[in-house]
Amino acid sequence: MAATGTRATSRRDWLGCVSCYLMVGTALVVGYYQVPPSGSGRVVRVVVYCAASASAAAAVLYGMIKNRPEPRLPWLLLAASQVVYAAADTTFYVSHYLLGSTAYPSFADPLYIAHYPLVVAALTLLIRRRTPGRDLPSLLDAAVLGVVGAMLSWLYLIGPQARADSPLLVKLTSLTYPVMDLAMLAVALRLILGGGRRPAAFFLLSTNLLAILTADTVYVWQQLVGSYQAGNFLDAIWLGGNMALGAAALHPTVAQLGDRCPPRDASLGPARIAALTAAALIAPATLIVQHLRGAAADVPAIAVACAVLFVLTITRLAVLVADQRQVAITDALTGLRTRRFFQAQLPVEVARARRNGRPMAVFIIDVDHFKSINDRHGHPAGDQALIEIASRLRAAARAGDLLARYGGEEFALLVRDAGPGELPGIAERLRQRVARGPITVCAGTRVAVTVSVGTASFPVHAEDPNELIAAADRALYAAKARGRDSVVVGEGPGLALDGVGEQIPAAVDYLCHLADIVDARMSPHEHSRAVGRWAMLVAAEIGVDAHVARSVGLAGRLHDIGKILVPEAVLAKPGRPDEEEWRLLRQHPDHGHRLVAAVPGMAAVAEIIRQHHERFDGSGYPRGLRGTDIRLEARILAVCDSWAAMLADRAYQPAMSVAEARGQLIAARAGQFDPCVVDAFLGMVDGGRIDRPHRAAGPTREGWVDGAAVDLGSVVPLPHSGEGR
Repeated sequence: MAATGTRATSRRDWLGCVSCYLMVGTALVVGYYQVPPSGSGRVVRVVVYCAASASAAAAVLYGMIKNRPEPRLPWLLLAASQVVYAAADTTFYVSHYLLGSTAYPSFADPLYIAHYPLVVAALTLLIRRRTPGRDLPSLLDAAVLGVVGAMLSWLYLIGPQARADSPLLVKLTSLTYPVMDLAMLAVALRLILGGGRRPAAFFLLSTNLLAILTADTVYVWQQLVGSYQAGNFLDAIWLGGNMALGAAALHPTVAQLGDRCPPRDASLGPARIAALTAAALIAPATLIVQHLRGAAADVPAIAVACAVLFVLTITRLAVLVADQRQVAITDALTGLRTRRFFQAQLPVEVARARRNGRPMAVFIIDVDHFKSINDRHGHPAGDQALIEIASRLRAAARAGDLLARYGGEEFALLVRDAGPGELPGIAERLRQRVARGPITVCAGTRVAVTVSVGTASFPVHAEDPNELIAAADRALYAAKARGRDSVVVGEGPGLALDGVGEQIPAAVDYLCHLADIVDARMSPHEHSRAVGRWAMLVAAEIGVDAHVARSVGLAGRLHDIGKILVPEAVLAKPGRPDEEEWRLLRQHPDHGHRLVAAVPGMAAVAEIIRQHHERFDGSGYPRGLRGTDIRLEARILAVCDSWAAMLADRAYQPAMSVAEARGQLIAARAGQFDPCVVDAFLGMVDGGRIDRPHRAAGPTREGWVDGAAVDLGSVVPLPHSGEGR
């Protein structure tokens, strides 16, 4: 507390010092104009003016010692420039007031000109420190305003001076001032329009630059028309600019001017749009004015300025579009690609791999027990953990790999030319890189973080982009079912049976084919594939072992297969079925059970299929089982089945929104569905881990799509909807 109080007192003292300096400087400027420019007053004028000018150099040096701005070189250069400037002032005013010399150019002019390169170098170093890297939008905006300034300077200062019938030395000196001012204008605009912090010292420094540029411009114009007189109002502007520089160095916030800051977003605010629009319109407006005046000499220069402004404007728009696209495909928190970009790129990479006959792999990485970080330390701590995990995964990936934030705490990595033999090594490298040390999530708090990794390779584990993701997902949840902080490589095409590691035989492949036929009759969107995918994920989330999770996934894939024995006229009927049709529909769980049970090793999967229309309150079919008498796998399947049906267009109902479907699940919680399963499923929906059903990739036949095979038993009953199928 004492240290905090000391710092606050010191800051107040420094602010008081700045205020005193500005008040004394203002008093000197006012006093300067009160002293008559004749007799002994001339000496007083010279002393007052030169003291005020030199005080800025002293203030910059003193502020550097006390405030220690980093980097120091820009301020050393600014101090040197002000020393040179003060020397020029002394030379000029002594010559003019005391020696009566009004020659132009004078010995002061080389000194005045020499201070410009020092200022330009200082501002360039400060800009590079404040916004390291690429900041093309600010550079282009500064260029637009700079081109307009250069055009106006040419029209009213440089051009007339170049065409004037004056001695060469006078002409060169008169041309050097506006050229140097343009160089200083360019870096000043880049500083003002660029990124970085904007404390009080920033505005004081900007005031110094704008004041010097304004006074210099008016001075050159007055020299051109022959109206300049020493001691006019320009002296107040020059002195005010000097005082602003000294105050900037004395202000305690000068230490913040060198803070590194990434470029600001490229969006154009109203003020910047107005400034750039006005600047772009000045050139054609000036061209019209010159045409009306009949001044054709400068028309080519104005035309060149118009062309340059046009190119800069188009470039600025192109950069804006590119940056906005970059923002759209970049996760704001981690800087990785978004899930949408990953899903759009995956089919492209699969197609390329298929054309080239090369393998590729997908890795799904999930942070273990991430919810506990948010619960214990807060969401900002969780965000910090995700940022660091993303950084570690980026370091473990190759330069050409595609790394994306796939969900709340899930990441996805696409690796080209990675065959099955390389998957364990890559996945293990990812896992070890994340777990290499604790992560600092807030002051004094560090947490150990691990990840589970699932991976699958094209074409060994899947040949379709969606199936490749599904295979990697299954592997991920198998890794989590093993106890987390582990790696699992995907299985071959299809799912494992009851025997560990055994692959689906041809009979089950054919059953999956029949399931696709049933799906095509029901909707243009996938159904059983989505149900199987979700059911496996939910089972792993609830905590069942990998073997059970695979069984429920396969049961989801085949749960509606019994409908292949239901007459198509019944399935395609758009209206409500009669009693006989109802009886036929209610037989599909038993039909499915018998078809699947005929395959050796599929007894457990067949039983899950038979029970998937049983309801938690005992009102389901075919046997009216209640509560935990229904297998957990079937209770999981019931929720996933209903969710898929609610999100798909069917003849008997249009697709619901996610919010509507969510409401239906909550309404049927503890009635139709196991409440624990509903809670787990909706938690995964909220976490972005349950995707939307894809367009069907299975077989189709004319008349099936939009045809109306009905399955109200898959749907949560709506109010007054009666009994489902």
